[in-house]
Amino acid sequence: MTTRTHIFVVLASLTLAIAGCQGPGHKTPGVVVGEDTITIEQLALRLGLRIEQRDPTFVVMKNAANTVIVFTHTDGRFFVNGKPMGSVGSVTIDHGVVRVPATLPDQIRPFLRTGVPEQPTTPGPKGAVVIDAGHGAHDPGTISPTGLKEKDINLRVAAKVATLLEQRGVAVVMTRWQDKFIELEERAEIGNRRKAALFVSIHADSAPSSSAQGFTIYVAAGASAQSYRAAHAINQAIEKTGMNNRGIREEDYRVLMKSKGPAVLIELGYLSNPQDAARLADDRFRDRLAQAIADGIQAYLKK
Repeated sequence: MTTRTHIFVVLASLTLAIAGCQGPGHKTPGVVVGEDTITIEQLALRLGLRIEQRDPTFVVMKNAANTVIVFTHTDGRFFVNGKPMGSVGSVTIDHGVVRVPATLPDQIRPFLRTGVPEQPTTPGPKGAVVIDAGHGAHDPGTISPTGLKEKDINLRVAAKVATLLEQRGVAVVMTRWQDKFIELEERAEIGNRRKAALFVSIHADSAPSSSAQGFTIYVAAGASAQSYRAAHAINQAIEKTGMNNRGIREEDYRVLMKSKGPAVLIELGYLSNPQDAARLADDRFRDRLAQAIADGIQAYLKK
């Protein structure tokens, strides 16, 4: 063990001792709605760092000039190049996905050594995959007979997809991380400004008859070959979850029509159908859907 490594291990141990019984951040059901948060992977990306080491209590991020340690319990501290610099703030952990305040990059960045590339939070990376969680705030979308709101399902699945893609090294932009309303044209424009490699809008469906069931992938009428390729890749991946496959269809949804690059819209299932609604209410099945969507997107990007 090198002297530098030993120092960081000692720092980690001391900080854990100071933290006492606080332990890891509490788990929350899905994304914390109403809070402006980012994942640890996003934090590293925005600071121009790579994740070198992680365990349930801390994460070590590095580049050629800096080492940052972030303790992942609420009010844990962050260290920059061996020195304690401040409090991380509120931390949430859900199914292994760690989320920290979106303001944390701005807290850490001033302490980084010069010459380090910074990742802007706005306007974001060009060529990124844009993940759009449909509806939000006063627009709940469709609501199941049991009160399950589409906007919440969309956000939780979309956030999980974004996290999975980021863990695989894919640059991602979310149209919303919170329970907020964004106009349809603005959602598409977010993708256009980033010259998105792919725009993916995530929704849940409803029908007058409770017998309608399954997922559907939509592209715009007269969509590009790239949009169809993405739709096919995602369709094949979601089919493996066991959901009824309603196929790929054309529809003039505004987010699709206004998108200048490849774009698809996913209807995860029917909240008006008891079986689909039960699946979409299940965290584990939502994770399976998110995994499938991420797999499909990655398959498309590799072609």
